Amino acid sequence: MSFPENQKPLRVQTEEIEEKFLSPIAQKSRGAGRRKITEEPCSIRTCFQVDRDRILHSKAFRRLKRKTQVLILPKGDHYRTRLTHTLEVMQIARTIARALRLNEDLTEAIALGHDLGHTPFGHAGEFAMRKIIPNFHHAKQSVRVVEKIEKNGKGLNLTLEVIDGILKHSKGMGDIFPQNPEFLPITAEGKVVRISDIIAYLNHDLDDAFRAGLLEMKDVPQNIKKIIGEKYGERIDNMVKDVIYESLKKGDISISSTMLRAMEELRDFLNEKVYRSPEVMNETKKVERIILDLYEYYIKNPDHFERDSDGFLVSEKFEERVIDFIVGMTDRFAMEKWLSIFAIKSVF
Repeated sequence: MSFPENQKPLRVQTEEIEEKFLSPIAQKSRGAGRRKITEEPCSIRTCFQVDRDRILHSKAFRRLKRKTQVLILPKGDHYRTRLTHTLEVMQIARTIARALRLNEDLTEAIALGHDLGHTPFGHAGEFAMRKIIPNFHHAKQSVRVVEKIEKNGKGLNLTLEVIDGILKHSKGMGDIFPQNPEFLPITAEGKVVRISDIIAYLNHDLDDAFRAGLLEMKDVPQNIKKIIGEKYGERIDNMVKDVIYESLKKGDISISSTMLRAMEELRDFLNEKVYRSPEVMNETKKVERIILDLYEYYIKNPDHFERDSDGFLVSEKFEERVIDFIVGMTDRFAMEKWLSIFAIKSVF
């Protein structure tokens, strides 16, 4: 269906609104959206709206609902999964982007796609995968998902700006805002997702640790509680407002030095008391066995891999296919595959 000759396509109208309304530091849709494979622009949606929708409807996105955030197969319905983490990042990022008059569609697309390459069993799975590939990183794998794995090798053909934001969202234990600009996203929207990711996981990982009985509020250092707050909503509100007000003051995405130090202190605290706690590390050892066993089995039995993967990425190298297949598994699927292969053997 085409628009009347005297009416501009809706995409063009949206782009014109962006030019008038968005901040000077925002990434406008007009003139952006370079893709590896050139496409005819959508008449209704901007390039970043198209990307957001492609990610949202992808298989990899749907699988996030059954992938661990931190606690592996917890007993209870209210613990975070990789999907709920992603949605919380998106909500926080949208709030910041709207307050700063940034491109919300670009922000959403990056946030929705940032963890598509996570392994089953969360960070425990990522640590296990690094025993196979030392330089494995979920951010790089997320890019591989959208460029190569989705649509059975065709990829989603996303824009450069979204790919860049996905690739550079992760911090690990490194600087939230590194001094080297090469490690920072090229757009303000990408920087917003980077900071929103840590705001989300610091708060919900702490919340889940309370729920699981790994921590109590009295265990949290007083300085963190004083600066960030004690209640879940209060903590997020304080962090988000700090980013917004500091960014307005500096003219770029920023955070106050006081809040930054408190967030880094909370991250170190969670790393010691939760991520590396005996309870989590015990589960990590089990996960490592599942992933390494599956990898070794499929490498040694390519015919069984072909059967289980149903012709997955046949144009790629065999070892890469095995790795991509395992990384894409949900927690449940990985456990079921492992049990179907090794459970009987372990009995005898």
